[in-house]
Amino acid sequence: MTSHLHALCFDAHDPRRLADFWAGVLGWEPINDADNAHDAHDGLTLLPSDDTGFRIRFLPAQEPKTAQNLMHFDLTSTSLEDQRETVARALALGGRHIDIGQRPEEGHVVLADPEGNEFCVIEPGNNFLADCGFIGALACDGSQAVGYFWSAALGWPLVWDQDQETAIRSPHGGPKVTWGGPPLMPRTGKSRLRFDLAPPAGTDQQAEVDRLVSLGATRTDTGQDKAGRVAMTDPDGNEFRVLTVPQS
Repeated sequence: MTSHLHALCFDAHDPRRLADFWAGVLGWEPINDADNAHDAHDGLTLLPSDDTGFRIRFLPAQEPKTAQNLMHFDLTSTSLEDQRETVARALALGGRHIDIGQRPEEGHVVLADPEGNEFCVIEPGNNFLADCGFIGALACDGSQAVGYFWSAALGWPLVWDQDQETAIRSPHGGPKVTWGGPPLMPRTGKSRLRFDLAPPAGTDQQAEVDRLVSLGATRTDTGQDKAGRVAMTDPDGNEFRVLTVPQS
């Protein structure tokens, strides 16, 4: 049994504004965190309207964004017109064009949300994302080893493993999670995006923490936080949390 990817969490200066932006871009449904035992303590949550398989949470944070995020969404397009419509919708909701070194001949469009979190709108005809939904991938900076770790942690098979680049995908579909291999970007403090994992049904939280440690994770706290979550890092030093009970 393996952990379930419960949520991708964003640190946000204004969680409501960021939740509204991504709800508008993705067409996902916001929920009241107080209705969910995992989410009752802080933040705002969007539930997927497709096969993505995890929710997105926006958590209040005061630390400024000082560097490019180590993970970002790749959004897919069915046509050039569809790509233009996605870009226009994001800009109308408060997004903006940014330059992260992309070349003019590349077909994807690089944008940032209202708090500067990068994402890409991919051109139609991308073979790697051909069978994926609107969120085609969560593209991450990371090593081959961390791709292997997350494959084992989540029980998601490798769908790409070449030249130290890796990708995994849930057996139930949804986005791919990719790691680009070396050279790795420098780490500059706490990541603004990170995972929340729910232990599998019938599994004690401590047993799941121990399993993740055996796979190469590190526990970074001395106990649970106020909501009972355990803070950890993966082999590349990316933060994630293990929740107290499985999510139904």
